[in-house]
Amino acid sequence: MKQTFVIIMLFLAALFIGCEDSTTKYVTSDVPPAVPQGVYSITGDEEVTVIWLPVQDADLKEYRVWRSYDDSLYYYLDATTNTYYVDDSVTNGATYFYAVSSVDKNNNESDLSYETVFDTPRPQGTNVLLYSMFQDPNRSGFDLSSHAVVPFYDANADFYLDFDTVFKSPDTQTEAFFINLTDTLIDIQDMGFTHDFDEISYVPDTILNDSAAGWSEVGWSEVIFGHTYIIWTADNHFAKIRIYQIFEPSAIAFDWAYQTAPGNLELSPPKNNEENNSSHIIDGKLLK
Repeated sequence: MKQTFVIIMLFLAALFIGCEDSTTKYVTSDVPPAVPQGVYSITGDEEVTVIWLPVQDADLKEYRVWRSYDDSLYYYLDATTNTYYVDDSVTNGATYFYAVSSVDKNNNESDLSYETVFDTPRPQGTNVLLYSMFQDPNRSGFDLSSHAVVPFYDANADFYLDFDTVFKSPDTQTEAFFINLTDTLIDIQDMGFTHDFDEISYVPDTILNDSAAGWSEVGWSEVIFGHTYIIWTADNHFAKIRIYQIFEPSAIAFDWAYQTAPGNLELSPPKNNEENNSSHIIDGKLLK
């Protein structure tokens, strides 16, 4: 009899604990989840990827992505359970602002994220083969605005490829490729070796003053494997190219990006969680 009584008491205790767990696990609350942090964007070709850190709330249901055209009124864009969102409903050359909120299972919603995140998508391309003007003059120039390989003498060419002798010292010389600009109003700057195409995310602010260093004063720059070059066109657009293959003495291969918004310095995404403040609008091209 005693044994039966103990078994009954244990059963009732287990039942009580189980009921208490089921009634306290999903207690409703009016407290919204934490605001998403670390929000940044990745610039693409007719797309913008928005990324943020995960919110560590046990009852998190989803994230909501918001977009604005002027950083004042934000419109609901979409919901996702991921910590990223690809917005492919954008136009190259237009600037968009983004924010993210988090929502729990009781539909409590946080404030919008605090970071000012904006992006200007732009066209880009890969695997462009450009020949030396002596090897193939009709495929030695490049027109950034139309993203096309053209003859070096084409009126729309921004630069063309040359292969010539380099004098390292009075007694030492070698041969190398050169990017030659087609107009004195076009500028080029060698940004040095980069590990990937997106490492140079925007044109440095140093170009905003007349004493900016780094722009070529001779109208050309030597082609070096793995280097990224920023080009400032005569009509105030910015572009970049990265050399990823060299075929001496005939051709080079490069990737490119061209910002269609005049005066906008944004060329590609910031790295990691770097603040996205890379875009600036310049009224007119500064005189050197």
